[in-house]
This record gives sequence, structure tokens and C-alpha cells, in this order.
Amino acid sequence: MTDEHTDDYKKLMNQKRFLNDIEQGIRIANREIIDKRIPVVTRDTVLSFAVAIARLRARYLEAAFRAADSDRGEPLDQSEVAQLRKHREAYEECKAAFGAMRYAIEQGYVAVEET
Repeated sequence: MTDEHTDDYKKLMNQKRFLNDIEQGIRIANREIIDKRIPVVTRDTVLSFAVAIARLRARYLEAAFRAADSDRGEPLDQSEVAQLRKHREAYEECKAAFGAMRYAIEQGYVAVEET
């Protein structure tokens, strides 16, 4: 190996170490911060969360079908649009929160209790 290749290899290894250190620091910070608010996640809490999101999805879809049924070829009025938007935003926010929780579990940011 030439000196140039050796230097490149050393730089690459330093970058990898740096990124690993950063990732470990992020993991520790997330564990400490999240643990104060959500000490343990169980199968029941995750399933309860999923059921709540299913209810929000059902309300959103119900509102959409109700709007489609009631329009009789006319545009929806502002209150109907606002109601539909409210249901969509609630569903999408909770769905995003579920994704964040799933990511936190995958990254080891939260304690998972086996039941």
C-alpha cells in the first residue's frame, strides 16, 4: 500500500469511529430523555396505540365516504372540508407518532418489556 492509500484508509477509519461515537451519543441521549416520559413499552401499550390509530383511520374514512355521499355532484362546503381535514390531520399525526415510536424501539431508545 502506498502512503496515499494508507492516509485515505486512516481518514476513513477515523470518520467511521467519529460517526459511531456520534450514533452512540445520540442513542444514550434519546434513551435518557425518552425514558423520563415513557419508562416502558409493552405489547399491550403498542397494540392499544395501534387500535387508537385504527379508530382515527376509520373516522377519517367514514367522514370521506359521508362527504362523497352527501355532495350530490356539488362541491363540499367549507364546514364539510374542515371536518374532513380535522379527521385526516388527527389520523396522520397519530400515524406519524406511531412511526416515531416504532423507530425509537428499533433504535433501542425505549425499554421494551416482554409480556
